Amino acid sequence: MTESIQSIRAFNRFYTRQIGVLEEGWLKSEFTLTEGRVLYELAHRERPTATEIGRALGLDSGYLSRIPAKFQRRKLVRRTASANDARAGHLELTAAGRKAYAPLESRANEHISGLLEVVDQRDVAALTAAMGVVRRVLDGAASAREPFRLRDLEPGDIGWIVHRQALLYHREYGWDHTYEALAAEILAGFLKNFDARRERAWVAERDGQIIGSVFLMRASDEVAKLRLLYVESSARGLGLGKRLVDECIEFARAKKYRKLTLWTNDCLVSARKIYQAAGFKLVKEEAHHSFGKDLVGQTWDLELTG
Repeated sequence: MTESIQSIRAFNRFYTRQIGVLEEGWLKSEFTLTEGRVLYELAHRERPTATEIGRALGLDSGYLSRIPAKFQRRKLVRRTASANDARAGHLELTAAGRKAYAPLESRANEHISGLLEVVDQRDVAALTAAMGVVRRVLDGAASAREPFRLRDLEPGDIGWIVHRQALLYHREYGWDHTYEALAAEILAGFLKNFDARRERAWVAERDGQIIGSVFLMRASDEVAKLRLLYVESSARGLGLGKRLVDECIEFARAKKYRKLTLWTNDCLVSARKIYQAAGFKLVKEEAHHSFGKDLVGQTWDLELTG
C-alpha cells in the first residue's frame, strides 16, 4: 500500500505541473483554478444552485459561497430566487461572465492540444483509455452508469484476445501454452473462412480496453457454435458474460439456425452457470488430458426451434 500511495502522489506532482495548476493565475488568467472550475460549471449547467456546484466540485459550502459572491460583485454572475425554496438561488453567467469565461475555454483546449500534438496517436488512445480507467476505479458510480459497450471485431483484436485468454486460464486454472495454440488456431480459421451472413464476433470494451468477447461460428446450415467466451476478471459481476451469450442466441435465432452448441470444461463453473440459465442442456461429458491438466469436457446444446 505504501508503494501505491507514493506512486499516486508522484503522478499527482507530475500531472499538476503538466497542466499548470500551480501557477498563480489559472491558464495565465486573473482567476484561480477553483474560480475557473466554478465558471466552467456555470457555463455548462442550466441555472445551477450553489449547492449543486459545490456537490459537483466537492467544495465546502462556506468556501464556495465566497466565489459566487465575488462574481456577483463584478457582475459576472446573476442570482435569481428559486420558486421552490426562498433560501436557494439559481446562478447564471451574465454576458460579461460569458465573455470572461470564453478565453479560459479556448486556452484550456489549446493547452491540452499542445501537450498531445507531439504524442503518437496510438499513445494518445492509450492515454485517454488509461484516464478512463482512473476515473472508473476512483468513481464507482461511473462504471455503474455505463459498465461496457459491445462492438464488432477490429484489426488487432484476435491477437489480443488470444493473449488475454491464455494468460487468464493459465493464472486461474494452470493451463499451459497448448490452450493458447488451440485458441489461435480456432480464431485464425474464423478469420480465414468468415461468413458475415452467418457468423459474428462481439468484443466488449470498457474505457477503451477489451474486457471480454465471444464468437458465433457456422457448423452447418442448421447448427451454430458458440466459441471462446471470455470475460476479464476485472469485469466480472457486470453481467457481461450473460450479455455476450444472449447476443449469440439472438443472432443464431435471427439467422434461422436450429441449434446452438458449445464445448467447455466442467471447471469453468461461472460460464456453465450462464449457459444453464440461458437454457442450454448438457448432452455429453468426456474425460480428457489437455492444456497440461486432466479435465472433463462437456458439450452443451440449445434447441432454437420448437
